Amino acid sequence: MKVLIIEDDRLLNESLQAYLRSQGMIVDGVLDETEFELFLASNTYDAIIVDLMMPRMRGEDIIARVRRRGNTTPVLVLTAKNAITDKERCFELGADDYITKPFEIRELLVRLKSLSRKVHLQQVIKIGDVTVDLTAESLYRDGRELRISKTTWTLLTLLIRHRGQILSNETIMGYVWGNKAIGDEVLRTYIKILRKALPEDALVTFKGRGYKLN
Repeated sequence: MKVLIIEDDRLLNESLQAYLRSQGMIVDGVLDETEFELFLASNTYDAIIVDLMMPRMRGEDIIARVRRRGNTTPVLVLTAKNAITDKERCFELGADDYITKPFEIRELLVRLKSLSRKVHLQQVIKIGDVTVDLTAESLYRDGRELRISKTTWTLLTLLIRHRGQILSNETIMGYVWGNKAIGDEVLRTYIKILRKALPEDALVTFKGRGYKLN
């Protein structure tokens, strides 16, 4: 999973980042809540964690702006506000889950994983003569399993989540490799590997823009 944390408490933000990374997740943290749109413009996330009480912008306004952008990424509210009216307001704005502080860190992890699973409503997908089983993390053609690396699988699932959309090189590299410094040639190598596994013309290159899965 790739997660964005919008939390102005530096200690909590950094602690959450460290824990989620220890669980194998890719994490970006935002301390200045006014900058969250910069991250959403150049990254694709599986979940967004947002506090409600911040100095410059209310968490409720962040949720509203995320949804107005047409962004359907699951939003988990993490806040000290525990009134039912606060919860109702957040869910009306488009939040997907709500946890009040203090909280159990393992519960947060469970909730995040649950939100990620809900994104993939269709778990078995057909791409021409290729079957993709997202639950089993497996790829098949004519009943024969096609073995691909973990990195190639991550690339494939990102493209599946955004079928029909052109994903920029920057968005793909940020999601698949996180903060690792890699060049376009590495991405092209993995695209080439993926093309061999998928039907012809399933993966389209838009020169200077990115890639799209049909």
